[in-house]
Amino acid sequence: MTATAWTRAASEVTEERRSLYEVLREEGVRNVPRTLPPPSPRDALPPPEELIRLREGVLGGWYTALRMRRGEALRLRTPDGTAAAALIAWNAHDPSERLNHADTIKVQWTSALRRGRVLLSDMGRVLFSFTEDTGDGALHDALAGGTGPEDTDGEPRNTRDNLRLAAAKLGLGKRDVPPCVTLFAPVGVDDLRSGRFQWRTGARAPGDFVELRAEMDLHVDISNCRHPLDPDLALLPGPLEIVVWRSPPPGVDDACRTATAEARRAFENTDQLFA
Repeated sequence: MTATAWTRAASEVTEERRSLYEVLREEGVRNVPRTLPPPSPRDALPPPEELIRLREGVLGGWYTALRMRRGEALRLRTPDGTAAAALIAWNAHDPSERLNHADTIKVQWTSALRRGRVLLSDMGRVLFSFTEDTGDGALHDALAGGTGPEDTDGEPRNTRDNLRLAAAKLGLGKRDVPPCVTLFAPVGVDDLRSGRFQWRTGARAPGDFVELRAEMDLHVDISNCRHPLDPDLALLPGPLEIVVWRSPPPGVDDACRTATAEARRAFENTDQLFA
């Protein structure tokens, strides 16, 4: 095959794959708005006290490492509206399986994390489901990541180092730490053509919370440091409240399990692991 013929064949394959991508994307985007539930009210009742296993606070600049069981829920709340919860997670029985923020975006056709969405692993399984969330898809960041030492003007606390320290407490090393998603960090893209990140000022508020249901046994790291795009010059955000509790099992019409065909397949992969 000549170079010209090879180039033409490669171009045809690329165009064919692009056309297939557009068909699948249109199907995903068309189905999602009819199924996702509305945001949770900020004054929603807290979990029943008798079902709570763990309650703790993470001050600005600090972190925590948790172990969660399948079926437990993780409730994160920002009392003053300034906390930013950078989160990563691993399969507790096989930490080579971990959060994959790129697949979380790609498989669900959106970077807008909200109630009804899921966080996916790099093996096509569901780590967490968003069962409650006061945001409408504009409250969390799955794109920009967290701060490093270069972002903090000499302040010793930053997201990257915190997550590595937390991973070490779980017996994991630097290479085990994947890119994070950051809850309560309202980052968006200004438009598809320029693709520049922007901070959505006013999108978060005091009392915002999110509740994530663990769909497998998990190791979880959470860091509460200022997001690199946050225009607030204060280096340390306000406190982050954490509650772990035993949530009710999902019903047959659970929004996270039924929102899209892609989510259903991911849950099938996950349930097979625990069959």
